[in-house]
Amino acid sequence: MSSSPKTTLQYLFQLPVLVAALGYLVDMYDLFLFSVVRVPSLKAIGVTGDQLLPQGLYLLNMQLAGLLVGGVVWGILGDKKGRLSVLFGSILLYSLANIGNGMITNMTQYAVLRFIAGIGLAGELGAGITLVAEVLPKHLRGYGSMMVATMGVLGGVLAYFVADLFEWRMSYYVGGGLGLLLLVLRVNIFESGLFVNLRDKNIQRGNISMLLKPQRLIKYLLAILVGVPLWFVVGILITFSPEFGISHGLADPIIAGKAVMLAFTGQTFGDIVSGFLSQRLQSRKKAIRIFILMSFMLMVVYLMAPIQTNTQFYILCVCLGFCNGYWTLFIILAAELFGTNLRATVATTVPNFVRGATIPLGAAFITLKPSLGVINGALVIGIVVVVISLVALQFLEETFTKDMNYEEQ
Repeated sequence: MSSSPKTTLQYLFQLPVLVAALGYLVDMYDLFLFSVVRVPSLKAIGVTGDQLLPQGLYLLNMQLAGLLVGGVVWGILGDKKGRLSVLFGSILLYSLANIGNGMITNMTQYAVLRFIAGIGLAGELGAGITLVAEVLPKHLRGYGSMMVATMGVLGGVLAYFVADLFEWRMSYYVGGGLGLLLLVLRVNIFESGLFVNLRDKNIQRGNISMLLKPQRLIKYLLAILVGVPLWFVVGILITFSPEFGISHGLADPIIAGKAVMLAFTGQTFGDIVSGFLSQRLQSRKKAIRIFILMSFMLMVVYLMAPIQTNTQFYILCVCLGFCNGYWTLFIILAAELFGTNLRATVATTVPNFVRGATIPLGAAFITLKPSLGVINGALVIGIVVVVISLVALQFLEETFTKDMNYEEQ
């Protein structure tokens, strides 16, 4: 007798989807824990005063450099060896690096371990989103991305509360422990059926040179450019919120960890709304375009509004986070743009190149700061990245109804 069709909830609560979502929670916890503990951890190893900003930016760049390297490595492995091998290999690496971060005593150790953590962090989301896109039917992929995003962004919120309850070293240990516990769920998780079928075919998998063909390369670069405003907000506006608070003339210092927590609380709701909006409009592009425009409006308010109190500033962090809530929708768009034999490579490298864009964005911010100031320098960069992302989005195809069962030749 044939089994009854699965319900929507049965599809969404499959173990692979749940593990991808929980993996992103641990991923985001680690990724943004540094933003939360940047000042206390640097002070603990002897960094003070004017050196907190440049040394913090240096460590952030080391982490982002690791993300760039790891994105390529994990992406290729995801198409060659399978989505699950990357999902759990990346979780193991960044969990161990997290524990190591809790033991550092100087800048050199901190930089090396942030680089290693970055390599580990590079693989989980791309592999998880690829797995979700391939195990869910096309009419539920938007809900799947919403579920992953919601759990992941809660990791940023969790990082704040753990850092508030515990000393910064213990916060790193907690993140590492959470990742190691998640590995227990590896038992009985099944691989994507599309990848299993692909292994039996005589076709190239994870060959990054295939992305260098002009038409694919253009599509790949356009996908990266669409996501750059996301990490301008996170990597510049929120991470360096204490410096923006000073520029607004606030008497009391802005706490970076609180700004991160509030921004990611807002992003939790933004990810839910963007996922529903994508399903409602039956369009990835329309939903993303709406959120980019909203994000730009909030950037202008955050930078230019006459903020009088810390409460007003923190409310803007929540609103800015909400308008930034299209991260996983953007990644699932990237995954849907390419065939099964390149999908993990693209879905893993694209978000990490977007994260890595914080390196030139940070350099531009530091360069413009002396002449334009903190506020105007950030505004110029924000205008440029938003215009570029909207143009890039216009030239990408709509993928909402696209069938995932195809290969790149």
